[in-house]
Formats: sequence, structure tokens, C-alpha cells
Amino acid sequence: MTNLHFYKYQGTGNDFILIDGRREIPKLSQNDIAQACHRRFGVGADGLIILAKEAGYDFRMIYYNSDGRESTMCGNGGRCIAQFAHDLGMGSNFNFIAIDGPHQAVVEKEQVSLQMIDVADIEAIDSDWFTDTGSPHHVVLHDDVEGLRIVEEARAIRYNNHYKEEGVNVNFIKGEGQHWQMRTYERGVEDETYSCGTGVTAAALVAHHAGKVEQSPVYMKTKGGNLELHFKHSPEKGYYDIWLKGPAKKVFEGQLQ
Repeated sequence: MTNLHFYKYQGTGNDFILIDGRREIPKLSQNDIAQACHRRFGVGADGLIILAKEAGYDFRMIYYNSDGRESTMCGNGGRCIAQFAHDLGMGSNFNFIAIDGPHQAVVEKEQVSLQMIDVADIEAIDSDWFTDTGSPHHVVLHDDVEGLRIVEEARAIRYNNHYKEEGVNVNFIKGEGQHWQMRTYERGVEDETYSCGTGVTAAALVAHHAGKVEQSPVYMKTKGGNLELHFKHSPEKGYYDIWLKGPAKKVFEGQLQ
């Protein structure tokens, strides 16, 4: 990893190292990525994303968690890579491929809307819920989202017998009507993050499924800012035409030595 140019982006505080891999995908080890994402000895980020060429699509999104392992879909990362592609002069409307399949994205006035995968199933687990929105999420309806000891409570779920082998992201939510707040613990980061796009998607859909939300959109306040989740629902199809909307911005750029 010598003199590799990078860009730092954030979407509601969920921050990422972005690399333009259209000419060549850099060969990065797990340790290289973990070092770059380290908040004391590297750039500091929740993950690293490579924008690569892919036939039939505008680009391919390759996403790694901050532990250096390639991971499942990241919603805020998907919004950030769309803003990155826009800033590179690639347009404003994108059809790209990620690990969970095709996505569409629209960039308009510093707001990025990302189409998420359809969600057919939401599973009740005791008094909580589980669903996969491109990444697996456990959702807890909680009375004191701001005051909870999130790392301690989330790790008790993330490492329990049900989840410990594959891991899970854990979201705590509170709200009423269309306005909610959320805090998230992400596997791979193994800590609280300021926001999580697939988590916001899961939380909003769970709130609707549980009868707490009557209609779309759901406005979700995360630690790093506000996101919107638009969706349609039918008993036959489940949740579809799901769009995650919010800001995504470049922070700075530099060289990885």
C-alpha cells in the first residue's frame, strides 16, 4: 500500500475511506484495511469502499468493515459511493452492483437516495425482531435509547448463542408515528457507530411491522444525523420499493503511505 490516493466521505457520521479502483483494484490485505481504518494509527473510518468497474453497471461497490474483512451491504456506504461517483463526474443517477445485488441511486443537492433490496420477512425473536436488509439486523424497541449502555447491551445480543457464529448488527429504537430515534452497534466495527443505513432500513420496517408506524416515510434520527426511509408494503410482496435518503459528503482526500 504505497501512495494510494483515497477520499474520506461520511453519511450522517458513518464514515468511509473511498478508493477509485476503475483503472486498477488495489491489492489490500486485511491488515492494510484495518490499519487504514484505525482511528489512532490510520485515517479513521467505519469501513473502506472500492469503486470498481463492472460490465452492465455504472460501477461495482466492494465494501470492507473496519476490521479489514469484506462485509455485507452498507446502506450509508452505498449512499457515499454514489456521491463519490457523482463527484468523479460519472453522473447523478446510478445503477450499481453490490454484494447483495443491484442498487439504484440518485444524487440531488447533497442528498443521496439509495434503493435497498426488498424485504419479505421480519422474524419475531422473543420481544425483539430480526430482519435482513442487505445486512442482518436485530431490532429492539427500547424505552431509553439515549441513556442505554449500548455496547454492553448490544454485545450480550451480538455474541449470544443465536448470533455469535455469524454476528449481527444491533439497533435500539424509540418513537411514535413517523418520527423515531435509533442507536446502532455494528458487527465488524464492534462498537457503536454514528449511523447505519441498513439499520435505519431495518428499524423503520420493524416499526411498521410491529404496528407502531402507519405509513411511509419514517424519519429516523441517528447519532450522526437524520435519514428518511420510504417504502411500499403489501401482504403478498412484503416490503418493496424501499429508498434510504439522506446527506453524504466528502470530508477530505489524501495519500495512504
